[in-house]
Amino acid sequence: MPNEPSAATASFTTLIGGRPMPPPARERPAPVPPVRLRRTRRELVLLAVVLALVAAAVIVARLGLYTAASNLGYWLGIAGGTAMLTLFLYPLRKRWRAMREVGSTRFWFALHMTLGILGPLLIILHSTLAFGSLNATVAFTSMALVATSGIVGRFLYGRIHHGLYGRRATLAELRAQAGLDSAAVHSKLAFVRPVEERLTEFARCAEAAGQAGLGHPLLFMTLGLRALLARRWCTAEATRVLRHRALVEGWPVDRLARRIVSRNALVAAHLRAIQRVAQFGVFERLFSWWHVLHVPLVYMMVLSAIAHVVAVHMY
Repeated sequence: MPNEPSAATASFTTLIGGRPMPPPARERPAPVPPVRLRRTRRELVLLAVVLALVAAAVIVARLGLYTAASNLGYWLGIAGGTAMLTLFLYPLRKRWRAMREVGSTRFWFALHMTLGILGPLLIILHSTLAFGSLNATVAFTSMALVATSGIVGRFLYGRIHHGLYGRRATLAELRAQAGLDSAAVHSKLAFVRPVEERLTEFARCAEAAGQAGLGHPLLFMTLGLRALLARRWCTAEATRVLRHRALVEGWPVDRLARRIVSRNALVAAHLRAIQRVAQFGVFERLFSWWHVLHVPLVYMMVLSAIAHVVAVHMY
């Protein structure tokens, strides 16, 4: 949790543990981007796609091609409402033993997220963003809050689980990961003392952010920016020293390029590991709060949607 001592509290050499390892005789190929980095990129792409779809739905809804009471508008509302109701199959599967053998958790979770995007888009198209009654306004607002809450929950879920469909991570696992990254970084950057000092400084900053938690939100929210600045400085310094050594020792160009890529990747992985250790407790707490808030929003959406449907068909 945020007030627990973090692995990032120790000095850089203490954090990695053990004696410096001699550099390998042969350089390994440049590492591929870490899984978490690729996952973050996919999340950003997904968010951009969702925002683009919402913008497109808003534009189409406001073109005046139909009304909510027309045949097209009516069936768009039916489709959107059906999609939102189908969302409940995922939590129902988790709680109803008879459904646990139907399909995989991965499939149901993916379906839940897909319908959570498709349903609100259809409701936007159905409403044409023209609300003629209070219950319609309340129903649409509730739906928008639930959809936004779902996106936030998806972000928080990914920060405390191993992947989108993986098991829940633990703080001990993340600390161990940070330690392994530290050993790799130290073994290949022991000749760059300023870089080690900058990494130790970031570790202390990350510890302070983790302990402060939401008590100092600015410190917590800027930790990613601090990691980015530290990574740029460390990689620039390591690259400068490597180029100097290459010039003095007469390294081939390809050897220098491999070492630069390898060292920079290790520094970035180490900084990400320490950042995640510091942020884990806060994200875990936020996810628990999100769950408490999300459930009442869902009930409010269902009740207001039922009231809207009844009012439409009665009057």
